[in-house]
Amino acid sequence: MAESLLANRDAFIDEIINFVSSSPSSYHAARFSALLLDAAGFTEHDETEPWGPVAPGSRGFVVRDGAIIAWRAGSEVTATSPVRVLGAHTDSPGFVLKPSPDFVSDGWSQAGVEVYGGPLINSWLDRDLGFAGRIVTRDGQEKLVQSPPVARIPQLAIHLDRGVNNGLELDKQRHMQPVLAVSTPGASVLRILADAANLPQPGEPFAGASSVVLTADGGSIHPHDIVGTDVRLYDTQSGARIGANREFLASPRLDNLSSTFAGLVAIIEAETAPDSISMFASFDHEELGSETRSGACGPFLEDVLARLRAGLGASGEEAAQAMAGSWCLSADAGHSVHPNYPDRHDPNVRPLAGKGPMLKINANQRYATDAHGAALWQRLCEAAEVPTQSFVSNNTVPCGSTIGPLTATRLGMRTVDVGVPLLSMHSARELAHVDDLHGLARVIGAFYADK
Repeated sequence: MAESLLANRDAFIDEIINFVSSSPSSYHAARFSALLLDAAGFTEHDETEPWGPVAPGSRGFVVRDGAIIAWRAGSEVTATSPVRVLGAHTDSPGFVLKPSPDFVSDGWSQAGVEVYGGPLINSWLDRDLGFAGRIVTRDGQEKLVQSPPVARIPQLAIHLDRGVNNGLELDKQRHMQPVLAVSTPGASVLRILADAANLPQPGEPFAGASSVVLTADGGSIHPHDIVGTDVRLYDTQSGARIGANREFLASPRLDNLSSTFAGLVAIIEAETAPDSISMFASFDHEELGSETRSGACGPFLEDVLARLRAGLGASGEEAAQAMAGSWCLSADAGHSVHPNYPDRHDPNVRPLAGKGPMLKINANQRYATDAHGAALWQRLCEAAEVPTQSFVSNNTVPCGSTIGPLTATRLGMRTVDVGVPLLSMHSARELAHVDDLHGLARVIGAFYADK
């Protein structure tokens, strides 16, 4: 990179806007992250090939579907060196394309989609939407695709629903299928995906690696060649700085590309403590519960850790010692106090956008933070000179969860849950404060450097 994004907030925000625009699906997020890591000198590893020894100072990464794990070994790394894992996720709630998606209703060509996770479905109405994800052809070749704006989920006009402002009710099957065209031959989703597969894919990485772009592999894909799809709708409007002082970022997919990008920048820029391994792990399918091969409940992180320990020549005893000294910082977006719904928040703990990334706490272990984790987080924030605040739920409003408890349960690794405060979480377009977004990256950098 030409300049340090950890040192320059405004440059960081410019690049997170670019990153989100270049990551309309989890598969794009993982591959675009891989390209940025490659440009920064990280070596990609193939899971089907031997990885060999782990040398001091070495750096590498591996992609599994829509998930990615990267690491940097310290200059004095040994078989018992602990790891510092930043855990995040690449997926966001929305809509996924169904099989045999094309259908016609009352003269309109439409696409069949299914709800993914828990989106605020009303926020997807009347937006310019595209399709993005991966396709697989008859010969087994995988391609990333990202279409331009081609679809829209139109809301019913108020003239036809006079009571809509008294309560909007949306049927996820009947009311949430996007329109593509007035029915004409050739207006099909598979045609759109084939056309997208034959075009270069947009995306420029941040400064210093401008020659790296996501592109198609060449050749000609026809609709009948496509036999498998993992494709979703995405909001094509780019992120933008708004607010009276341009202090906010309005953007799709901040939950949780905000944490993914912060961890990515930190592992590229921040020095690793000599006797440790820095690790960036962004999983897929968190919005569904993480129970997939590329999710946090799957074996991906455990597999990578085992191979790195083998590369360090660690015995079972040494690997256990290393795990006992390790930490996972689970970073996922949280809630800022909402000025129009103040009663939905805890009456005393009132996290506010712009006051720093949050330490997330829950007595029922929906978040994995404990007292030792809180102490670590406070020390890191002080080292990074970043303010912090706490988040707890109102007792009458159940909170969500993160990959934190899942990682702690699967690996026994000490874990602390953190994240930036948002408004409109799970909307098609979320809102964060630029200081919080940049502050999270700086604290993660301190986490990697902490001895």
